Amino acid sequence: MSQSIGRNKSSTTFHFLAGLGSGTFGAVLLQPFDLLKTRVQQSGSHSIRVAIREIANSPNALTAFWRGTVPSALRTGLGSAIYFTTLNTIRQRATALSFATVPHTDPRQSSSSLPKLSNTANLVSGAFARAFAGFILMPLTVIKVRYESNLYSYKSIAGAAKDIYRTGRLPGFFAGFGATAIRDAPYAGLYVLSYEQFKKRLSSWHFPSSSIPHGIGMGMGMGMGGSLSATINFSSGALAGATCSFISNPFDAVKTRIQLQPRQYRNMLQACRKMVAEEGLRSLYDGLALRMTRKAISSALAWTLYEEFIRRAESTLHRGSARDHV
Repeated sequence: MSQSIGRNKSSTTFHFLAGLGSGTFGAVLLQPFDLLKTRVQQSGSHSIRVAIREIANSPNALTAFWRGTVPSALRTGLGSAIYFTTLNTIRQRATALSFATVPHTDPRQSSSSLPKLSNTANLVSGAFARAFAGFILMPLTVIKVRYESNLYSYKSIAGAAKDIYRTGRLPGFFAGFGATAIRDAPYAGLYVLSYEQFKKRLSSWHFPSSSIPHGIGMGMGMGMGGSLSATINFSSGALAGATCSFISNPFDAVKTRIQLQPRQYRNMLQACRKMVAEEGLRSLYDGLALRMTRKAISSALAWTLYEEFIRRAESTLHRGSARDHV
């Protein structure tokens, strides 16, 4: 009994650390995309080329493109850790429900060791996990967006937090949460659903029939080979990220305006109406190319690294358990 509890704790720790590592790595690597997206969205008159030129003309152009990396890495790293841990907990619980699961497939034809759930279960679990993580990390999100904007000249995270509390008190740290939740929850739900479907389709293309050569991917005892599974997971993550980013971009554009200019854009509905009335429907898709590119790459990296960390961790546990029984 104690051994089972220990394994459950280890599993939770693995998922937390895997999410933390993959999220932090992606946030640092892709921070220039996030910075450019914020600058483009803060004003309808900005183009990507103008934003790049403006940042490049800074005294230290290289570091200027990574402005806001610390709050971004903290938010994305911790957010990914909380998200993946919560998502794993929900999906593990869902496997006990007959209507939430799907028939098992040959592990040698699967690029993942994660639970296989129905489309509805993937949609709901992804949405709930993201909304929960988003609420907890909302203060860091507000600080991150303002840090990246040139409307504020914060010198430190502490200084940004003090200014936000001075002007908006505690609710100031949750500005734009409605738009964020409406953007992130459906996005995450659709993402998990799309990601699993893309994995299924890509795996079926590689293994068109149910009969595959014995021994493929059996060396680790954990499914198909590492390089093949990583390729399928990365491709699926990129496709799902780009697709869902296009669908959810209007909410991201509205959220950015609310967080940067809360006095002018008071809530999601009023902000949306004001943006469309003054700048047209195009304003809802400001920063789309940057967001699609960043989301496609970051999602692909995060999920590929996460799945690889979990695959290797479970393989290690599997070998350790086998030795214990010898």
